[in-house]
Amino acid sequence: MAKLKSGFLGERAIILPAQIIADIKKDAFSNLLYITDIGYYPKAGFHHRSRTREEAEQYILIYCIDGAGWFEMDDVKFKVQPNHFFILPKGHAHSYGSSTKNPWTIYWLHFDGEKAGFFSEGLDRPTPVNPARNSRIEDRLDLFEEIFATLKNGYSKENIDYSTSSLFHFLGSLKFLGTYRDSLSARGGKNDLVDDAIHFMRENIHRKLSLKEIADFSGVSASHFSALFHKKTGHSPLNYLSQLKIQLACHYLDFSDMKVNQISALTGFDDPFYFSRIFTKMMGASPSEYRSKKKG
Repeated sequence: MAKLKSGFLGERAIILPAQIIADIKKDAFSNLLYITDIGYYPKAGFHHRSRTREEAEQYILIYCIDGAGWFEMDDVKFKVQPNHFFILPKGHAHSYGSSTKNPWTIYWLHFDGEKAGFFSEGLDRPTPVNPARNSRIEDRLDLFEEIFATLKNGYSKENIDYSTSSLFHFLGSLKFLGTYRDSLSARGGKNDLVDDAIHFMRENIHRKLSLKEIADFSGVSASHFSALFHKKTGHSPLNYLSQLKIQLACHYLDFSDMKVNQISALTGFDDPFYFSRIFTKMMGASPSEYRSKKKG
């Protein structure tokens, strides 16, 4: 069986140069918490990595948003499901990989620094971050994308310091999950069933969703849910979900240099050609044509 470290359709990754890491370690602020590697692997079939204790030079976070996988450490093997994350501590031999039948889609990063152990402690087991009425998955993944985009713009001191500041927030949203969620719900009002369903769609925007999954989250039958949803929005639930996905795709086309197949993967489309057909039908232009149009 093939075992791959990388090379997945739509993948993205940044590996910081050794000289930049050396400079970071000399800086009083950025040395507190910094990224050495960061990326996103969609549908990463046959993904597998194994490291000895000496090779495990950083803390490693893997955040699975779809599919399944596993990891092993200290002779204990764990299953990883959608909306699970884990952090492998520095200096521990480990291995991990994707399910062969249901490959995982993961956000991942390697990090280190004086405060890195604090954020890793107690999170070396699969930890759920399931969508709920007060969940903030979309906010968290937007923050990940912001860190990625900042580092992609180069390794100036300002970019490194900002990525460090954002990494504190990102890891804090996982370590203090309840507080992170409650801080938003305390500011908001009460939503109705349809509002909650739209929130659920947005929290799962990177996945395929069935009508039954959305209705089950809402606690009513699929037919009753569809009727309520159409009455309030004028659209079927799945059509509305497609609109949200294409809206997000437009954002990436407007504000990033990601390739179409990368955007397709990020918006939950396995097939970039199918994504392009849906996009063209909805926007009246192909993704590449849309990107080239002047706006504003």
